[in-house]
Amino acid sequence: MTKRTAPFSPEVRERAVRMVRDLKGEHGSQWSAIQSIAAKIGCSGETLRNRVRKFERDQGVRPG
Repeated sequence: MTKRTAPFSPEVRERAVRMVRDLKGEHGSQWSAIQSIAAKIGCSGETLRNRVRKFERDQGVRPG
């Protein structure tokens, strides 16, 4: 069995989540901000949404 390496470094992931949080006001919704940033960094919107949700849970903003 081979190990799979993550396509994005932790720094890129953290930056993408910060960008979503910073640019949410410039977009009509959080989802539109996620889609815009995901297209720029080359990942799917759903992947970035999951990262944002995890960040929000870890920070205590979202229950879970």
